[in-house]
Amino acid sequence: MFDIDAVTSSHILLWIIGAMTAVGLVGTVLAFWTMGRSAYRKD
Repeated sequence: MFDIDAVTSSHILLWIIGAMTAVGLVGTVLAFWTMGRSAYRKD
């Protein structure tokens, strides 16, 4: 097992939050892009 101190755990927590934010942002942009394309092409 790793010896995890406060600095390491806070870095891991910040990295997880940043990764979740990045994935959420990309997902939101993709969702709006696909919605915009489907609204633009009415066929």
